[in-house]
Amino acid sequence: MIELRHLKAIAAMSDTGNVTRAATRLHLTQSALSHQLAALESALDVSLFERQQRPLRLTAAGEQLLVLARRVLPEVEATRRALSQLKAQGAPRELRIAVECHTCYDWLMPAMDAYRERQPEVELDLVPGFHAEPLKLLHERQAEVVIVSESKRQAGVAYFPLFTYEMVGLLARGHPLAARTHLTARDFERETLITYPVPDRMLDLVRHVLKPARVNPPRRTAELTVAILQLVASRRGIAALPRWAVQHYLDRGYVHALPIGAKGLWGQLYAAVRTAERAVHEDFTVLLADMALSTLSSVESIT
Repeated sequence: MIELRHLKAIAAMSDTGNVTRAATRLHLTQSALSHQLAALESALDVSLFERQQRPLRLTAAGEQLLVLARRVLPEVEATRRALSQLKAQGAPRELRIAVECHTCYDWLMPAMDAYRERQPEVELDLVPGFHAEPLKLLHERQAEVVIVSESKRQAGVAYFPLFTYEMVGLLARGHPLAARTHLTARDFERETLITYPVPDRMLDLVRHVLKPARVNPPRRTAELTVAILQLVASRRGIAALPRWAVQHYLDRGYVHALPIGAKGLWGQLYAAVRTAERAVHEDFTVLLADMALSTLSSVESIT
């Protein structure tokens, strides 16, 4: 039997041409997606892909299923949104979003634009300023969605996982540490650490790497990502930022990046909402995760 998950898999494979990227979009492991497609081919007794081609190409049978997917999936999604709206009748039509991280805006704004096209009747807005306790905005009804880095259990708060991402150490080109395979806590000891002006508890590098090693380097802060990168490039210090937020500068060779720790340093992002409004905001949070996973570099699903 052809199921919606099969149609989603065919569409994802057609769009990405790659099992790994398609699995990421669908929040599946590569092996799970491969098994799902193999089972479908076995059930239908046809080949859906020309696997010797790179990128993968659909066979004639695969193209037939893709036509079906392009027709059915939008109708299913439209119906799901309509049912969600019926369920949420009487809910506020304003969606105020607060962010805990300075780098969130790079992917949040395009997702907001896409959501406006889907739900033009919803008024979207960003809650300005830095918030040391962002979840309070939910309890005080000053925001409907808050982007946070942890999913701490709290009464009245529900979380949607968005994605996990790699934090990388950033050095000037030609920096003596650039020859290392990765950075350790001790490598930061004699360097000026450049960060956003936020508390240490909001800095993954400090919480998970430096404090456990009792390393407390001199600090310098900057409000903007580009300002941090300029300071790093001019040898005023080193920094640690999400790889997806600086990939454009890395591609240009503006600064040099290294993993932090032998296994890398990874952070997570979640969308927090009021528990009673979980169903109301599910469409928006799913869109956030989908857009991040399909457009940002070095991000993965939270498993």
